[in-house]
Amino acid sequence: MYEAMLAISDEVGMVGVGIILVAYYFLSVGRWIADSMLFQFLNFAGAWLILFSLYFHWNLSSVVIEVAWIAISMVGMYRILTGAANKKSSSK
Repeated sequence: MYEAMLAISDEVGMVGVGIILVAYYFLSVGRWIADSMLFQFLNFAGAWLILFSLYFHWNLSSVVIEVAWIAISMVGMYRILTGAANKKSSSK
């Protein structure tokens, strides 16, 4: 089982990288907003896929940034789900 997961770990990590880059691209060109659940979820999922790859190809600094990416995405999703993001933007 380990060997099978090791064999696909690079591809899984590259899918994660692609997901995060697509999400960031759409944010940067104005197609999405940061308060979008889709944007936050794609960042969350992409970071997890990269972490899967890092389990087999360890790099501490990359693990730290991906854990931070997951945590930040979770904060964003929490704010969206609780309505905190909308309350702040409507009070401006």
